[in-house]
Amino acid sequence: MNYMNFALRWQQCPLPLVAILRGVTPHEAQGVAETLLECGFTYLEVPLNSPQPLESIAIMAKTIGSKGFVGAGTVLTEHQVHQVAEAGGQLIISPNMEPSVIRAAYELGLISMPGIATPSEAFTALRTGASALKLFPAELVTPTIAKAMSVVLPAETVCLPVGGINPDSEQMRSYLNSGARGFGLGGGLYQSGISLATLRERAMAYRHAWQQANQK
Repeated sequence: MNYMNFALRWQQCPLPLVAILRGVTPHEAQGVAETLLECGFTYLEVPLNSPQPLESIAIMAKTIGSKGFVGAGTVLTEHQVHQVAEAGGQLIISPNMEPSVIRAAYELGLISMPGIATPSEAFTALRTGASALKLFPAELVTPTIAKAMSVVLPAETVCLPVGGINPDSEQMRSYLNSGARGFGLGGGLYQSGISLATLRERAMAYRHAWQQANQK
């Protein structure tokens, strides 16, 4: 799915936050997916360096059904793209900008979110078929840099800062004012082994921060 088509889909997302679930296990997958869905999260990422990630993706995809999108993070090779697709995943998210991975995802009709940190990487990713751009790490791609890139990127481009994003409406607002259209949330949202009650509390804190950041 190219960036123009994805932008239309993303506009319909009530809570444009990607939950990064590094370390989640198949045993936890259903409960985690159900909890996040109840909190409004519809984009769930299981990094491939988690325990048995493909099994967790399959469980979450079945749990979420047509209510959202599930896929993998830390996708580095074409082979992994095909593995994720076979498990029922729809998202291919990477820390880097690897054209072969983007191309494989595009050819399978999946949502591709490669990591970029420079304008050159951004334009190459879009030209290759990326659906959205993961601004990573966000500690490096500051709001000032994100704004500079948004000026030259196609207006439809969905840019998502990832890395060090806290449930802080002011931090979020600074990125939104710089052209971001959502965020990827990692350790501040989920850590391996946390209880569903804690996950729910954190998810609602991020949801509240997002709502506050969008107030005029």
